Amino acid sequence: MFRSGISPGRNSARCRSLAHCRHIRGRSVNRNPGPRTAHLCVDMQRMFAEESPWRMPWMEKVVPHAVELTQRHPDRTIFTRFIPPSAPEDVPGAWRAYYERWEEMTLDHMDRALLGLVEPLQRFVPPARIVNKRYYSAFRQTYLRRILAEGHYDSLVISGGETDVCVLATVMAAIDLGFFVFIPDDAICSSSDKFHDCLRELYDKRFTSQIEVTNSEMVLSTWV
Repeated sequence: MFRSGISPGRNSARCRSLAHCRHIRGRSVNRNPGPRTAHLCVDMQRMFAEESPWRMPWMEKVVPHAVELTQRHPDRTIFTRFIPPSAPEDVPGAWRAYYERWEEMTLDHMDRALLGLVEPLQRFVPPARIVNKRYYSAFRQTYLRRILAEGHYDSLVISGGETDVCVLATVMAAIDLGFFVFIPDDAICSSSDKFHDCLRELYDKRFTSQIEVTNSEMVLSTWV
């Protein structure tokens, strides 16, 4: 199922560049992805693409766009993988209740092969790198920040899922750390159409100095 009302590349007929898009929206920010921009692809894993309680039905529709973004600069791409605990008692607080609800998705119960990236993306590793995480944010208790510092990156193209969960947490953490974020809306997905649309509007309207909501075609047309 693909979310109604969103057509990949729909802005291309109206906007010739990211700068033009900002101009017609009255934005003061004028920047494009460049040599110091990395691609952070969040949790594009088999357990979200295949039959499981966490499956995102229209994830398959955004995979081709994630592939296009990765192909541009595989050496600047970092894939994250969400890794559940072995059992609910291995995590604290509300996380324990969360995994009691989703116990079939703990490592003791699930097929661990589902932790892998979807095949169209796995082939880019290496040179693309993988960062494993146990929480929503890709920055919490991972070495992602170190990778980005070593590469002298100051901005991120963020793709993946879910728009309203791990992508949200990662985007907000990136902003707090000072990164400018490009979000191609045809390369992010959710299991909820409603909350995907709400978050897309939030990204677009509330963080105009720190986030650019765009699409893959526009990113690729300007990213060097």
